[in-house]
Formats: sequence, structure tokens, C-alpha cells
Amino acid sequence: MKLIVGLGNPGSKYEGTRHNTGFMAIDAFAESVNQKIDIQKFKGQYVKFKYKGEDIILLKPMTYMNNSGESVIACMNYFKIDVKDLLVIYDDLDMPTGKLRLREKGSAGGHNGVKSIIHYVGSQEFKRIRIGIDHIPRWDTINFVLGRFLSDEQPLIEEGIKNAVAAIHCYLDDNFSKAMNNYN
Repeated sequence: MKLIVGLGNPGSKYEGTRHNTGFMAIDAFAESVNQKIDIQKFKGQYVKFKYKGEDIILLKPMTYMNNSGESVIACMNYFKIDVKDLLVIYDDLDMPTGKLRLREKGSAGGHNGVKSIIHYVGSQEFKRIRIGIDHIPRWDTINFVLGRFLSDEQPLIEEGIKNAVAAIHCYLDDNFSKAMNNYN
């Protein structure tokens, strides 16, 4: 069984913002496998389905970004999911818009949602797909991540989301090493 988590903030106020890139990617993946993430549980929304014979859970924590770990650990405990079967998708300020970086483990790198997950699961040893959102230096960081993509960024983030969906499929069809080789 694998748990794939997309990070973001709940509510229409945050829809389409840079910090909701994880939500955008997991929603796009769910659509690609004809699923809807709409079951309310674990302080989030989730769906469980079979993908090529394996149980897959898609989770969107509804705890707001900084408390994402509460939702993740509740889901992991309920389904008895090992940290090695956790994949987290989130935005990254330090990469160009739409660029992907896949890693098998690592620090939070200043991302509060990932910090929360590391705290609750007690490990940094989980897979990640980071999607670049860039950073405009003259913008305040909080206003930047909670802002929407500019029109010239839109095609870049759409391409990044499309590549993230393809990377998730590669991970599930083959393995994470192949996904890293193909999408880093």
C-alpha cells in the first residue's frame, strides 16, 4: 500500500496559489486515474483505490500547511503504512517554476508542511516530489507563496504539474529510482 500526499491549504481563498501546487498535482493525478479525492477523514480528504493490483491512497491534508503532519500520521496509522511507502508532493521556492526535483529523503528545507510531516512521522526518510514555484526577490515570501501564478508562469506550472503526474505514474508502474532518473 502506498500513500501519496499533496500539500496545500484548504478553501477557495487558496485555490490556485503557489503554496497549493501539491494539491494541484495530486488532483491532476487523481483525474488521470479516474478518482476523486473526496472522502472526509484523517483531518483531510482522501481516496483509496487499486492501481495495478496495489492499494493506493491519495491524501490532501485539510489542516493548513503548517500542520500537514497531523493528517499524514493519522492516515498512516489507520492504514498501517510504512514511511518507506510515503510520497509527498509540494512546492519549492528555490527552483524555477515548473521544474521537478525527486528525492528519496532529506530535510524540510524550510518548508513548514514538510517540517510538520517530519515531526509527526519521526523520519526524513520519505519520498518527495518538489515542484518549483521560483521566488521573486522583491516579494515578501508569505505573500508570494499565497499568491497566484502570473500569466507568464502559468504554462510553466502546468507543464510541471503534467510532469509530476507522469513521475507518479512512473513510480507506481516501475519504481522511484526510475522516476528520479526520468524526471529530475
